Amino acid sequence: MASWVLSECGIRPLPHLFPRPRTGFVSHQSNIESLQLKNRTAVLKFPSISVTAGSSRERKWVPNVSAPLKIASVDEDERGERINFDPGAPPPFKLADIRAAIPKHCWVRDPWRSMSYVVRDVAVVFGLAATAAYVNNWVFWPLYWAAQGTMFWALFVLGHDCGHGSFSNNPKLNSVVGHLLHSSILVPYHGWRISHRTHHQNHGHVENDESWHPLSEKIYRKLDAVTRTLRFTIPFPLLAYPFYLWSRSPGKTGSHFDPNSELFVPNEKKDVITSTLCWTAMAALLAGLSFAIGPIQMLKLYGVPYWGFVIWLDLVTYLHHHGHEEKLPWYRGKEWSYLRGGLTTLDRDYGWINNVHHDIGTHVIHHLFPQIPHYNLIEATEAAKPVLGKYYREPKKSGPLPFHLIGNLITSLKQDHYVSDTGDVVFYESDPKLSGSSISERDTIVKGNSSPELPELSKLKESEGEM
Repeated sequence: MASWVLSECGIRPLPHLFPRPRTGFVSHQSNIESLQLKNRTAVLKFPSISVTAGSSRERKWVPNVSAPLKIASVDEDERGERINFDPGAPPPFKLADIRAAIPKHCWVRDPWRSMSYVVRDVAVVFGLAATAAYVNNWVFWPLYWAAQGTMFWALFVLGHDCGHGSFSNNPKLNSVVGHLLHSSILVPYHGWRISHRTHHQNHGHVENDESWHPLSEKIYRKLDAVTRTLRFTIPFPLLAYPFYLWSRSPGKTGSHFDPNSELFVPNEKKDVITSTLCWTAMAALLAGLSFAIGPIQMLKLYGVPYWGFVIWLDLVTYLHHHGHEEKLPWYRGKEWSYLRGGLTTLDRDYGWINNVHHDIGTHVIHHLFPQIPHYNLIEATEAAKPVLGKYYREPKKSGPLPFHLIGNLITSLKQDHYVSDTGDVVFYESDPKLSGSSISERDTIVKGNSSPELPELSKLKESEGEM
């Protein structure tokens, strides 16, 4: 049973092509975005054919692409002529252009304002617990579990801001508040902070990303049938986070609690030990409370809300990188850059929950500039939209509660199973045995494609007598 849980995200990272930064924020990769596509070639891989397509007047191919072909959206220009947008193409702007569009005050971190959110959330958490213990009615408990699980998730988001340094300019304050918030919900603050930093520095990279990134087809095919099914069957993917903290992902070793883990460098050992001790102290406190008030009462007051928090965390983090109606790219090698990887993240609207979990759904700008405080993300995003253009995907508006996102999650789990072992720009592909169809989406598109954005493919199929 444990094997499906440990398959939460990805494989062993490839050797880094550049020194892995250990502190601060990475922005120097922005010069990579100027990669030229002119005169490049690409290998298009299909189930039964392999064709090399050169550049044409209608389309300039991205090199070494292995993907389902339905990846471009079609729009019209001012003259009404059809134009194509390829989400895997390098953007016409740089990271500095986005940075320049964001007002300067959006970068200011106000510790008093940040602390006010901590006071608010902690007060709500204790108020909910006190009310539930007093009422102690089975009609009320489910409402309490839903509300308290959401508030535990809100505490995590504030601790997450501490880890990014967007909480305040004071590292000591960030560390103290981060430890208190994360330890209270059984998260090792420094251990998670460091691995999450790795995620941001390598977002969108097939191998080097740290969480919720794709399995390669080779690794996917090695999974046993039970693991493969559970990994993509609700609710199991939404319960993975605690197991990820202990054992990471398939193909990767180490633990967020172990100072000797390959997640960390030697000078980070003291930080990891401190966080592990804080986590242990919280676990001991919970055990003591279980003896004091009874394990059933502790399960109702803390245990069930904790798993509600885990579900929120897995749901939100998964949907930041999956589930869009058009296929979005993942990168390897020279095609990856900090900017291109960050532009494949998604904003989501959570209705009333937006304010509760501190606008973490406003995620694209957060991924590119994690030092911006959460309370300035909406304004920063609005300022950056004119620069981002089609590389920003406007989220679907939510009702009071974000039930529409359940459909996005289910669809993604049915379709987004693995990526090709080869190619520097790759897209998720489907296993027909899991998606419930007799042929994969990729096969369907290849056999029935008539899209104008792929003229070379159309000519190929004509010559093969398929059209």
